[in-house]
Amino acid sequence: MTVLEELRQAVVDGQAKLAVAKVTQGLEEGIPAETLLQDGLIAAMREVGQLFEDGEIFVPEMLVAARAMNATVAVLKPRLIEHAVQSSGTVAIGTVQGDLHDIGKNLVAMMLEGSGFEVVDLGTDVPPERFIDAIRAGADVVAMSALLTTTMTSMKDVVEAISLAGLRDRVRIIIGGAPITARYASEIGADGYAPDASKAVRKVRELLAVQSPAG
Repeated sequence: MTVLEELRQAVVDGQAKLAVAKVTQGLEEGIPAETLLQDGLIAAMREVGQLFEDGEIFVPEMLVAARAMNATVAVLKPRLIEHAVQSSGTVAIGTVQGDLHDIGKNLVAMMLEGSGFEVVDLGTDVPPERFIDAIRAGADVVAMSALLTTTMTSMKDVVEAISLAGLRDRVRIIIGGAPITARYASEIGADGYAPDASKAVRKVRELLAVQSPAG
């Protein structure tokens, strides 16, 4: 197996130490950081997403793979910045006000980062103003999570606050979480909904592909 193949397999298997070792080996052998990112990490996370969608792995395995990927991103990031590798876009992600759940949100954030996006993690219990600040700071996408039916209404508050701030045409909004549906996303004026981390990455790609010709 090549270093890239070994790196991909290590990430898919969730072997963080091995993945970091393979990234380090790749850099030492002169493989460009961007190649390691695109053909190693991003390819691995696509495979993980597909395995999840096919029902061959589940959230715990996905989380372990994402953590392995995150460890390797930390090694690659200085090289990527040094060579000015452009991110696929900036996503501000957070669990909405009143909700402290973060496992799903963290998994989506890690999957997005492993897929080449710049991620601004706003944490949990995030008020509308912080999402607005993130848009003003350059976020292309706002991703909101809620695990409780009692807090999902906060998503509507965020969408309305973004509109009132005059920023709605500058950002794409995606929502997700256990009680969330595509219908609810449509009702509150969000641009998309994703039932899991793998589909969230795909939906963000779709939304930015639609947005990019205009700006």
